[in-house]
Amino acid sequence: MRWLRYYLLLIILLWLPQWHTLWGKNQNISQGEVYDGEPYIAINPLDPHHLVVAWMSYVDSVNKVCIKTKVSFDGGRTWSSAITIPHTHSSYRSADPSLDFDISGNVYLSFVDYNPDSREGAVFIVKSSDGGLTWGEPVEVINANDDVQKPIDRPWISIDRSNGPDGGNIYITTIPPRVFGYVPPPYHPYVSISRDGGNKFEWRYLDTLNWLAGDIIRQPMALSCVSSDGIFHAAYPSYKPSEDPFIRYIHASSSDGGRSFSYHTILRASSGLKDSLVKSGHIILSDPSEPEHLVFVYLDRIYGDIDVFLKESFDGGETWGEAIRVNDDPVGNDRIQDLMWADFDRDGDLVVTWRDRRNGEDSTYQTSYEIWGAFRKKGSQEFSNNFRISDTIIEYNPILGYSGNDFMCVKLMDDTLYAVWGDTRSGKLEIWFERMPVNGDTEGISIKLLHSERTPSVNFIEDIVSPSIRVEGDGIREILIYDTMGRIVAEYEDVNLINVEHLSPGTYIIKIITEEGDVLKRVLTRL
Repeated sequence: MRWLRYYLLLIILLWLPQWHTLWGKNQNISQGEVYDGEPYIAINPLDPHHLVVAWMSYVDSVNKVCIKTKVSFDGGRTWSSAITIPHTHSSYRSADPSLDFDISGNVYLSFVDYNPDSREGAVFIVKSSDGGLTWGEPVEVINANDDVQKPIDRPWISIDRSNGPDGGNIYITTIPPRVFGYVPPPYHPYVSISRDGGNKFEWRYLDTLNWLAGDIIRQPMALSCVSSDGIFHAAYPSYKPSEDPFIRYIHASSSDGGRSFSYHTILRASSGLKDSLVKSGHIILSDPSEPEHLVFVYLDRIYGDIDVFLKESFDGGETWGEAIRVNDDPVGNDRIQDLMWADFDRDGDLVVTWRDRRNGEDSTYQTSYEIWGAFRKKGSQEFSNNFRISDTIIEYNPILGYSGNDFMCVKLMDDTLYAVWGDTRSGKLEIWFERMPVNGDTEGISIKLLHSERTPSVNFIEDIVSPSIRVEGDGIREILIYDTMGRIVAEYEDVNLINVEHLSPGTYIIKIITEEGDVLKRVLTRL
């Protein structure tokens, strides 16, 4: 069978270990030399094998930190070489990537490009129409000089993939930055909206009277999602004693494309997490199979130490149920969990992941850790036993104590988990990837270490007389041609001249497999 032969060939070429059950070898996505952090992953809704990952990477003293991306058309088994997103200004540095696909399979990348010394910069968005192989020109979303709060930190993108009147809307939430120093209160979460496919944006405050974020929480981060029926949802923290004596998480929703909002309280708490190092983000998600079903995942100290909790609503956010503890290590065992993320499958299954210290050496943030997860089938009241995603216990590194220097993201597609996170097992912060099925127990299959970003030397020479392409390079083992849906439409072995006459008009990706590795080398357009 062709798939079996292709799989065995990849094992030989990429020096890959055998597949493991339960806990296998994670992939080093970034292979960075200095620093790689804050990864984000997106999956094409039209093709579950098509993945795009973006992260922050230190390049050199001139370019400083840039955004890099990689793409896979085979579910993460092989990856393209890294693409570096250019800065919009020579003095700028980049941060905070997030990704989402639209209903047509175009992928959008939002990020910050800024200069902390001059207090200038903006959030930008770039679009890829070829699955992440190339990126278009950047479009400004919101500028650091649009408001006294310079609201360009931590952009999160979500796209309306419904067939409703606001289908195609792009929403990007932002907050005031810390990197520019002090900004005066009151502090607001922002939402910027594009109604024309990302060509232009308008912004507004996400909070409002009686639902204000307040004067105390300097970065009231708002995360968002869009339900399958086109309703925009966001969640942000608030502490304004004149409106409510408690710390609140507030749910804001809009059924008219962000022109007006409704507000509800998700939860109220008397105190915060009391640990400045803990990565205490939250996430709000809408169940694709039941748009009124929302979940809010967050950290709390209900039992004394910091655990991962979930609250859910079945009426579009108007009311929220009791807190559900997700991590199943002993209650009150004085172990910190953080760095959580979550995602729904298309049929309503749910996965939650986090950084876990149940096997750490002590009760502090600064101890060894692993990446763990839990899975819940649609309709079930209970999560699975927790399962380990990382394949090793990772020693604490002081770089994790700096703001923003670690992050994770997860997607669930057809009962398969795709996770990316930053960890320091190699002594430096790098991006790791894991793909594993989740079916309610702890059985999993993980895949192997990515090869180096080193690209084989391969040249393409088009024949001007006949519809063929000459491929020149050493050690070429196999040539594959994919369509934009990730399907193999042509396969050649031990040849240097490929005939493309049989291909229908359209865009294709030529992939070369050599003795040195494999590479998505060229986009082919047949007219």
